[in-house]
Amino acid sequence: MNPYVLTTLLSSLGLGTTLTFASSHWLLAWMGLEINTLAIIPLMAQHHHPRAVEATTKYFLIQATAAAVILFAGTANAWATGEWSMASVSDPIATTMVLAALSLKVGLAPMHFWMPEVLQGLDLLTGLVLSTWQKLAPFALIIQTSQAFDPFLLTALGLTSTLIGGWGGLNQTQLRKVLAYSSIAHMGWMIIVLQYAPHLTFLALLMYILMTSAAFLTLKLSYATKIGTLATTWSKTPLLTATAALVFLSLGGLPPLTGFMPKWLILQELAKQGLPFTATIMALAALISLYFYLRLCYSMTLIISPNTAASTTPWRTQTTQVSTPLALFTMMALGLLPITPAVTALLI
Repeated sequence: MNPYVLTTLLSSLGLGTTLTFASSHWLLAWMGLEINTLAIIPLMAQHHHPRAVEATTKYFLIQATAAAVILFAGTANAWATGEWSMASVSDPIATTMVLAALSLKVGLAPMHFWMPEVLQGLDLLTGLVLSTWQKLAPFALIIQTSQAFDPFLLTALGLTSTLIGGWGGLNQTQLRKVLAYSSIAHMGWMIIVLQYAPHLTFLALLMYILMTSAAFLTLKLSYATKIGTLATTWSKTPLLTATAALVFLSLGGLPPLTGFMPKWLILQELAKQGLPFTATIMALAALISLYFYLRLCYSMTLIISPNTAASTTPWRTQTTQVSTPLALFTMMALGLLPITPAVTALLI
């Protein structure tokens, strides 16, 4: 892609997100979301592959539908209350529509069906942008309007997402689909604690972005898109394989890695709020997710690739990819647990 075009698209992506962050008016927020969607579409379709074009079309239709529902809900709320401000969302129908539309935008279950299919059709870098940066603007709106949402609805969305995210990833062999279901499960963790401690939702989103960035960049550096390919990485890049296995375990939420931090704090908050049953279900759902992360680790570290492999063995050439961002994200995805008190003190 032409560097000038790429710069323009990335700037628009940043502008759309910033506009949504800064807005307190429904029209401005909607405008930011639309700029965001339109900026990423050329990036998704840049390879002109049928799968990429299909994924782009699906993504555009889903995001356009969600944006239209948000605009309609904002209009309905303005009709009922006489204000376009996001702080005055009081109409119950408008509130439910906003939550449904934003859930569709970020891929919360049961509005998650587009997410694995779209992510599977993209290259790893665009998939990384879709899984991390594109979550920021909708989540900013969710956090801003969280007090207006029905608590039961938020709990139901959170539980459904963590269970479906864990369950859906069990049978996958494509790494991008595994990461898509991982994303759905993490979204569930963020949404369940939103009504009690929005700062924990923000913390969970931040940690999810760090860990997912590390996972995507690792896969990009090792040219891996299927679980079968992971079995050949240990002989080429043993150190990368070891850190990648730890990153996947961090995504699963195992101590003493960074991924344990948000899960631990969220379960603690749920127990504090007198919801031990909900906390138990969330912890068990995290175990289901952990199984497919362990499966990836097993493929990477404990399997020797057969001599007669079905897939073509990749050439062991020196990579020209920049590995500094990967090193940075991996370090943060593995070692932030000891500074949990400092992080929570900053957020509260």
